[in-house]
Amino acid sequence: MNVSKKVIVVTGAGNGMGRETTLELARRGATIAAVDISQTALDETVALAGTNGPYISTHVVDVTNIEQVIALPAAVIALHGTVDGLINVAGIIHKFRKVNDLSYDEIHRVMNINFFGTVHMVKEFLPHLISRPEAQILNISSMGGYLPVPGQTVYCSSKAAIKLFTEGLRAELAGTKVGVSVLFPGAIATNISVNSGASTQAEVDAMAKQGGMTVKTTPADVAGKLIVGAFEGNPFHAFAGSDAKLMYWWGRFFPEGAAKMIQKQMASLLK
Repeated sequence: MNVSKKVIVVTGAGNGMGRETTLELARRGATIAAVDISQTALDETVALAGTNGPYISTHVVDVTNIEQVIALPAAVIALHGTVDGLINVAGIIHKFRKVNDLSYDEIHRVMNINFFGTVHMVKEFLPHLISRPEAQILNISSMGGYLPVPGQTVYCSSKAAIKLFTEGLRAELAGTKVGVSVLFPGAIATNISVNSGASTQAEVDAMAKQGGMTVKTTPADVAGKLIVGAFEGNPFHAFAGSDAKLMYWWGRFFPEGAAKMIQKQMASLLK
């Protein structure tokens, strides 16, 4: 689906990949309903859009709050007349800890935002999308959705749930005019750890130094372009970053070997 002149809802639009996706959509002629929990962050996104700013409406919504999500489609349609697509980017990680050391509050927070937030948005917008001549849903999973990352087990579980939820939804909507895709980002240069409240920047830097991590990351603006490209192309699976694609195939053919490699890399951070 070509995004030009379409109305697209984007969650997590206040920073990182969500922001870059919003900016790329605006550059391609779309109208965007930008959703985030922070009005300040949304205002920054609009400012960065420059002359495209008027094509972005902002909506402060907590995707874990069902009442707020239920009210969102009517608000978007009242402003823009319709809605043609949904891109679920909003997501967080948790502190770099083993499951045994995580609180239930931390576990539930990650699952509620990453998985149930995506489910809430799909459930509320799907009736409107089905009525359109063409429509598209793109959900963001993670490389951690198909390979385990020790210390981020609950995060990976939430992203694996998004993978299967999206694949099942695509199968259910086969034969309709609603396309459904899932995208797996690899290591993307965003400040997700700090924004999630999982770490301070100093802690992130210290962990990287301790683990000897020299991971090559994909710039967030490049990821945004790949996300919009996947949204337009409706693939079964899409990737952002060569690492995501490489580990996807490695994990499919040598799952235990791939898991052991990641475990070895992460071991020093879990002592």
